[in-house]
Amino acid sequence: MGRFSIMTLTDAAAERVREIQASHEDALGIRVGVKKGGCAGMEYTIALAEEAKAGDDLIELDGAKVYVAPEAALFLLGTQMDFEVTTLRTGFVFNNPNQTSACGCGESVELAPVTQEALDAAHRAA
Repeated sequence: MGRFSIMTLTDAAAERVREIQASHEDALGIRVGVKKGGCAGMEYTIALAEEAKAGDDLIELDGAKVYVAPEAALFLLGTQMDFEVTTLRTGFVFNNPNQTSACGCGESVELAPVTQEALDAAHRAA
């Protein structure tokens, strides 16, 4: 059975991750996860990854390394991570098919874990 990637990165996201890696001597990349919080129920988390942790999934694109925390995998399967600069906001954006709603301020989301059928389909496609 092949290995599939939990998430994908756009070129803009990969470029920003490489910038972060280059500006922090000890950073291997960044770690992405989810936590309970906010008015919609969950928030994405982003932190420097100074070491690989057991169970992390590693997504790489042209030297950019994103480690996905194992407890977030079922909420992030199929997500595209982007980076955008707008008039009001600069940051990573998650285009997540598992997101069912978001709060009005955009700081938190409601996420449903991926279904067994979607997980099986990802395994078959790998």
